[in-house]
Amino acid sequence: MPSSDLKPAVIADPVTTEAIVLAGRKPGRRLREHPAGRPIKLERSDYVLRGISYVTISLFALFCLLPFVLIVSASFSSESEIMKDGFGLLPKGFTFTAYEYIFKAPGQIIGSYVVTIIMTATGTAVGLFVISMTGYALWRPDFRFRNQISFFIYFTTLFSAGLAPTFLWIGRTLDLRGNYLAVWLPLLMTPWLIILMKSFMRTVPFEIVESGKIDGAGDFRIFWQLALPMMKPALATVGLFLALGYWNEWYLSSLYLGSTVEFKPLQYQLYNVINTANALRNSVAGSNVSITDLPSNTLKMASAVVATGPILLVYPFIQKYFVSGITVGAVKG
Repeated sequence: MPSSDLKPAVIADPVTTEAIVLAGRKPGRRLREHPAGRPIKLERSDYVLRGISYVTISLFALFCLLPFVLIVSASFSSESEIMKDGFGLLPKGFTFTAYEYIFKAPGQIIGSYVVTIIMTATGTAVGLFVISMTGYALWRPDFRFRNQISFFIYFTTLFSAGLAPTFLWIGRTLDLRGNYLAVWLPLLMTPWLIILMKSFMRTVPFEIVESGKIDGAGDFRIFWQLALPMMKPALATVGLFLALGYWNEWYLSSLYLGSTVEFKPLQYQLYNVINTANALRNSVAGSNVSITDLPSNTLKMASAVVATGPILLVYPFIQKYFVSGITVGAVKG
């Protein structure tokens, strides 16, 4: 073959070739590249799509925020103005009457806060530890009885013993009436949270257990040093549910605590305050006292602000973990 017929070989750049094919251009031309560090210019359709997305998200956030604004506004409004004109975004007849009624005994409210915070913090910490260990054990393929134990956990989500056997077990058998443990223990573990933790553990590769065994680590050390750090999204999600359960609890307190303890959990204390105000309102309904001077609707709104304020401050710090943890198992593949 003559040497004149030989042509130098051209080595194609894979990235450039792929971009040319996607752009529908001829392979002989090269795409113009932007200088390093310079953003790519967006087209008009991109700006329109972004604008629609921002407006939609802003409206949705506004609709979610409006109920909280109404609650705060009503808590500072006068009861007579609420009964006459209804609720509004701005306080009507600005007053602190509802909050003064709630904090009439400030020591009681502060004690209720302390009890609720301690129960929430300890219950969430211990519950996370126990639930994470349970989910880890049920995830291990080398655990022989994991299917049998999982069946019993799933079974309790469909059938429960009911109120009477539970009350007799906690009140008489365990003799926990008048004890904070009667409220603390039942909320420590729930089957649904165990199922959620087990579902998340399926995303953790089992090879970490094998590598830990090769290095001579025991089961608890593998769980504590290898598996637990990979469970942060699930821990944040389960921890939030546990904290909300402890913080919003009032029913078990009414069953097992009653008036036997000095400081009741916060929600149960506010529940008693509202019931006392309603009883007072009904007792003076036929007398010369105007019932519009007694807080009722405003007291409920003020109680909601007092009860939900602290827990709302915690949520933004764990929101990203909560969103990623709650969608565990939603996408397969």
